[in-house]
Amino acid sequence: MAGLIPQSFIDDLLHRTDIVEVIDKRVPLKKQGNNYTACCPFHQEKTPSFSVNQDRQFYYCFGCGAGGNAIGFVMNFEQTEFPEAVETLARDAGVEVPREETKAQQRKSSENSKIIEVLELASKYYQYQLRHHGDKNKAVAYLKDRGVSGEIARDFGLGFAPSGWDNVLNAVGTDDKLQQSLLKAGLIIERNQDKSSGDAKDSNERHYYDRFRERIIFPIRDSRGRTIAFGGRVLNDEKPKYLNSPETAVFHKGSELYGLYEAKKSGEKFSKLLLVEGYMDVIALAQMGIRNAVATLGTATSARHLTRMFRQVSEVIFCFDGDDAGSAAAWRALETTLPLMEDGRQVKFLFLPSGADPDSHVRAIGTDKFLAELDAADPLEEFFFEKLSRDLDVNSIEGKARLSNLAKKYIRQIPRGVYAQLMLDRLSSTLGVSSESLDQLLTTNEPKQEPTPNLDIPPPHHANRQAQGSRKPASVRPGVYRKSASLKAIELLLRNPEIAVSITQDLEPLRTAEDEGRKLLLALIEMVKKDPNTETFTLLGYCYGTSLGNQLTQLLTDEKITPQEGVEEEFLHILDNILSDIVKKLELLQLKDELKSRVSAPKEQN
Repeated sequence: MAGLIPQSFIDDLLHRTDIVEVIDKRVPLKKQGNNYTACCPFHQEKTPSFSVNQDRQFYYCFGCGAGGNAIGFVMNFEQTEFPEAVETLARDAGVEVPREETKAQQRKSSENSKIIEVLELASKYYQYQLRHHGDKNKAVAYLKDRGVSGEIARDFGLGFAPSGWDNVLNAVGTDDKLQQSLLKAGLIIERNQDKSSGDAKDSNERHYYDRFRERIIFPIRDSRGRTIAFGGRVLNDEKPKYLNSPETAVFHKGSELYGLYEAKKSGEKFSKLLLVEGYMDVIALAQMGIRNAVATLGTATSARHLTRMFRQVSEVIFCFDGDDAGSAAAWRALETTLPLMEDGRQVKFLFLPSGADPDSHVRAIGTDKFLAELDAADPLEEFFFEKLSRDLDVNSIEGKARLSNLAKKYIRQIPRGVYAQLMLDRLSSTLGVSSESLDQLLTTNEPKQEPTPNLDIPPPHHANRQAQGSRKPASVRPGVYRKSASLKAIELLLRNPEIAVSITQDLEPLRTAEDEGRKLLLALIEMVKKDPNTETFTLLGYCYGTSLGNQLTQLLTDEKITPQEGVEEEFLHILDNILSDIVKKLELLQLKDELKSRVSAPKEQN
């Protein structure tokens, strides 16, 4: 069902739900003090480090860093999206999930449903042509030559677009509305109409023609198995060799992965996904019994791609050519991966012989040897240090200094945790410098996220905090930028929602903020002001779907530096700094505009 789930329903559902019951159904819990414990379901461990707090309705694993509320647990455990997790908990609670839609949303939802409908019809048409069309032999021969069986062709929904300009148009676009849906789905293309002609007869041939002609067709499916786009491999000399559907209302190539639905549908339980380049690589590997390969759709690997993969598995293996172009592509993938390398995740790089692709390579060496190569693939840290050290003499002082300068900007991007510390230790060992000294160097001259004081150091009017028993804050842990003001404020608010009630400042400047942290801070404050009884887990549930959700989950498990009696004072002080910073920036922009208008005024008079 389309439409947004009302936040009020999510809040009420979390109030109705006991996280201990939710988790205990899936992972047996044992009572230990005020919490419940178990071996973490998200990584292998022998000693339980997975903890569930019933009072705060919150879970956290001290081994891999996974954490969140009941909705987040269902998402991670059942490898599903947010709406499906809400549906699951709602069924357990015996309630129906409401949806709210504006008229515009209802109209868009209806249009998207029609686009999906014609895409499904087109997919069935293409599959039928592969079995029955008079020219099917050319397509069938190509697939047989690539070793594709009828079973794999069926599992991936492979089809055939015959030659001709209006096959899909005539088969599916039987009226004007369906033709418009075909156009929006990217299945047909509008001709450059000669408006001066005035000739309106035979509108099908005149206005549109099929996008895919004389090609093997690969349906691209979303996580629910719905066809949202197509890829086509040419059977003649036409260019390009591979053609994808354009971006549409239902297809965004920067976030979709070919083969992910088919991997999940295969029924096998995977701990890793293999990322390859193209459709035929995915299909060839599936033909050889390797059903956990996926491919991007003609785009570089994005954070959205990786996030989707890490929702399914804890390990991702990139597969690249062993030439310079493959090495460059691998490094770009590594750069995208670093900010997502939370504890418990693993990334490897498999480099193939030059000129080989996964399809040809697996057929040349066989499935068993290919699987052995996957197991022996280079871990991210090996590729990282090998690449950075390649042209350096790391035995010289100059080489070590250069390596430190190159490595530190990347290591800072890794989320704090054990993995970030191990990367720092590896750099420390290579340089022959202690981790403590290197840590100090890494945190020197760090880029600031916001022009606010270091919030881990007590501001002047908090001088009495030391007397109250708080310890001197530790230095910033490796792999992390200093906490931004907005993130620190959100952390304090999550721990003590009631402090928002005492806010008297004018929050209007926050509405102009473009930074996601500040936007989220305003939303949380307004939630508490609207309902002063709002609890931590309700606020955390609101945060969970944001890009800051994982950071906040981890922050809530950290040691509290600010004593309870100083929380409200520190929160209000930070909020003052944030509001002041926004106002100053607005005033500066206004001043610049005034100066610009004064400078340009004489020119206008002349």
